[in-house]
Order: sequence, then structure tokens, then C-alpha cells
Amino acid sequence: MTILDGKKVSNDIKDEIAEHVKSMVTKGEKVPHLAAILVGTDGASMTYVNAKVKACQRIGFKSTLIDLPEYTSEEELLEKIHGLNTNNDIDGFIVQLPLPEHIDEQKVLMAVHPDKDVDGFHPTNVGKMALDLPTFLPATPYGILELLERYQVETSGKNVVVMGRSHIVGRPMSILMSQKRKAGDATVTVVHSRSKNLTDITRNADIIVAAIGISEFLTGDMVKEDVVIIDVGITRVPDATKKTGYRLAGDVHFESVSKKASYITPVPGGVGPMTIAMLLKNTLLARERHQQ
Repeated sequence: MTILDGKKVSNDIKDEIAEHVKSMVTKGEKVPHLAAILVGTDGASMTYVNAKVKACQRIGFKSTLIDLPEYTSEEELLEKIHGLNTNNDIDGFIVQLPLPEHIDEQKVLMAVHPDKDVDGFHPTNVGKMALDLPTFLPATPYGILELLERYQVETSGKNVVVMGRSHIVGRPMSILMSQKRKAGDATVTVVHSRSKNLTDITRNADIIVAAIGISEFLTGDMVKEDVVIIDVGITRVPDATKKTGYRLAGDVHFESVSKKASYITPVPGGVGPMTIAMLLKNTLLARERHQQ
């Protein structure tokens, strides 16, 4: 069994981008500039945004964090987005989700200019992705493809089961894995909370992408020997043996599933670090496009 080490691969990607940025500086070119908007004080969101800022510092990107209070109105947030859309110094930006309940998430994502949408969430970019046109791929699915490619996991003709149908992971993952690409060309089945005979489907899978949002849902009896497991989930599970009182768990029961798997991502240290690395890669792409 091989661990798909997202932490190591993400560091490799950051090193590659850092070298590219050094070359840009030498040539006198403008370095990429990533901005992030954070509304409120959600703990996970703050941790994630701070990790993005640190990653930018490490590779030589400029970064800007716009920190807004929880009570920020939808109108005020849309004004901030308009400001970033029209600021030529900003190459790409993200609006950290989830947003407070009084703000329409869809309206906000629609307001981000597609050319600066390095999260790949705008309908224009989602449409381009579905048609296999050049665009910003959503960072988490993009990271999974990169992980499979760098570990040379064979995907062509394989049965892939994607557990979950979210617009952020499940749905784009199913589209990308079915396309003619290096980490793709697969036969894809999407399962969700309404799927019948779920275990029969997962037992037939060569590769499973678990993004169902239920802690340790996928167990060893639901998979076949030599399956490849990509665990997208991350949840705090109570654990009295830990100082914090909890441990981090994915959507996969690691202990039982890892005994059968040929490749598996750990939680943490698997898909999570790859998401940030691919966001940086998208920002570099945005800078290069603006330059052209």
C-alpha cells in the first residue's frame, strides 16, 4: 500500500512555482498577486486563508487579505469584489466559503470576474471545464488529478466511483475523470445519499473519490482489493486521548480500508495541501494570461 502524500507533492509544486517566480523577477516581470476575501470569524476558514497567505509568502507571490466582519452586508461585499475585478494589480482572488447566512453565495460567486476566478467556481469557467477548454480548474479536483498523475496511478478505462455531487468537488471530479486526459479517460459513476445498492457499486470500483461529507463512512467491507482511495473529507471527531479532545478524520475509515488499498490519501496531509498548491498554480496561470 502506497500513501499518496499530498503534503510532499504540494511542496514540490510550490518549489516549482517559486523557481518560476524567481525567473519572472530576474526578467523584471510583475509577480503574481493573489487576494482573498474573508467574511466573519469561522475558525476553519481563517486557518485556510492564513495557510494561503503563508504559501504566497513562501513562493514569492504578493498577497492581500481583505478581512470583513460577520455583519458585512451583501452590497458591501459585492462592492469589494467589484474593486478587485477592476484592480489591474490583482491577478486572481477568492471569496472564502462558507459566507454568513444573510449573503447569497451564488450571487457573490457570479460577481467574481471569470478571468480572476482562480477557484474555478464561476459558471463561465465551469462551462469551459465541462467542454474541456482551457480554464481555471476547481482547486480540489485539480489537486486530485495532479496527485494521481505524479504517482502514475493508471486511470484510463478504470471504474471510478465519485461519492458526493457537490459543485466544488463531486460534480467537477466526475467530469474531469471522464475526459481524455492523463489522469482521466475513466468510466465514472456518481453516488450520493439517494443511491441504492451503494456497497455493490463501491465494491466494483478501481478508484474511489470519497467526498460525501460523512466521517469514516467508507469502510473496508465496501471496497475490493487493490482499490485506489482518494479521501476528500475532513471532520473533527471526539477523541479523549488527544490534547485537543478531537482528531481529524476523513470520509474513509482509514484503518480498515488501507488494508485493501493499493494507494490511499491520508487525512490530514492528503488532498488538503494539494488544494492550496493548485490555487497557486491557477494564480500563476492568471498572471501569465494577463501578461499576454
